[in-house]
Amino acid sequence: MYRIAVDIMSGEKDESELIAGALKALKEDKEIELTLIGEYDIISEELAKTDYDSKRLKIENADEIITMDESPIKALRKKKNATVNVGAALLKKSEVDAFISPGNTGSVMAAGLLRVGRIKGVSRPPIAIQFPAAEGSTLVLDNGANTDCSPENLQQFALMGQLYAKNVMKIENPKVALLNIGEEKTKGNNLSKESYQVLSDDPRIKNFIGNVEGRDIFSDKVDVVVTDGFVGNVVLKTTEGAASFFLDLIKESFKTNLRSKIAAFLIKPYLKKVLKKIDYRQYGGAPLLGVNGIVIISHGSSDSTAIYNAVKTAKKTVKEDIVELIKVELEKNEELE
Repeated sequence: MYRIAVDIMSGEKDESELIAGALKALKEDKEIELTLIGEYDIISEELAKTDYDSKRLKIENADEIITMDESPIKALRKKKNATVNVGAALLKKSEVDAFISPGNTGSVMAAGLLRVGRIKGVSRPPIAIQFPAAEGSTLVLDNGANTDCSPENLQQFALMGQLYAKNVMKIENPKVALLNIGEEKTKGNNLSKESYQVLSDDPRIKNFIGNVEGRDIFSDKVDVVVTDGFVGNVVLKTTEGAASFFLDLIKESFKTNLRSKIAAFLIKPYLKKVLKKIDYRQYGGAPLLGVNGIVIISHGSSDSTAIYNAVKTAKKTVKEDIVELIKVELEKNEELE
C-alpha cells in the first residue's frame, strides 16, 4: 500500500473540493491509503455525504493553518497543530509515505526542511515543476526554494532532476541543460559560466547538452532545465501570466460576432486538448526534491482535479523510491571526492 497524507485545509478552495479529489483517487486506485489532514468534524461531516472505503482512509486532526502573510518558520514554531506541521510529522515518523499540501509554499518548504529533514549531502532542496512541452513535459528546477545558488547547488539540482525525469517521468536518457540568456558557454553571469563547467565535468550527468534559453523549455529540445530559484520562479510566474492572458484573449475573440461563435463551437474539442496540456492541475503538484521523504507542493488554488493528480504524482514518486535513488547518487559523489 502507498500511504499518502493530504492537507485539505490550507488551500484557497473549500475543504469539500479537495476531499472530492482525494476520494476520487482513493476510489480508482486500490493500492493507496489516504490520511486527510484538517479539522476532524469538518472532514467527518463531508465524508458522511458519500461512500468510500473506510479501511483505506484516516482522519488526522489539525485545527490550524499557516496563512500567506505569516513568517513560515515563526508560524511553524508557534502553530504546533498546523496542517503542514502535522503532515510533516507523519512523514518523519514514517506513518505515511508522502505528504501533499496546497498551503503556503514557504511553510510547506520549511516543514519539509525542519521537520522531515534533508537527505544527507543535499545542500539545498529545490522545487521541481513540470512545464508543458511539445512532447510531454520539461522538468524545471529550482522554482523558488533557493534564490541564491552556487554552481554546486545547480549540480545537485541537475543530478536530482535527472533521476526524477528518468524514474518518475520515464524518460530513458533525459537531456539536461542550464537555463541561460544564450546557448554559448561563454554567455551569462558568473554563476552561469561556472555552473556550465561544473555540469560539463560531472560524469554522472549523462546527457548534459549545455545552455538553453527560456523558449526551449516548451520545446522537445530538453527534458531537465536547471536554474536558481529566483530565475525559475520568474519563469514560472511569467508563464502562468502569459497563459492566462492568451486564454482571456481567445475567449474574448470568440464573442465578437456570430461567425466567431460558430468557429468557437467547431474548434472546441481541439481547444480543450490544448488547454488540458497547459493546465497545471494535470500535474497536481511539485516535489520538493532532496528532503528525506516525499513532499508534494500543490498550487494554492488547487481544486479536486489538482488534488486527484497530486495523489497520483505522489504515488509514482513513492513507487520509484526517488529518495533512496538520490541517497545512492550522493554516495557516488563522496566516492568521486
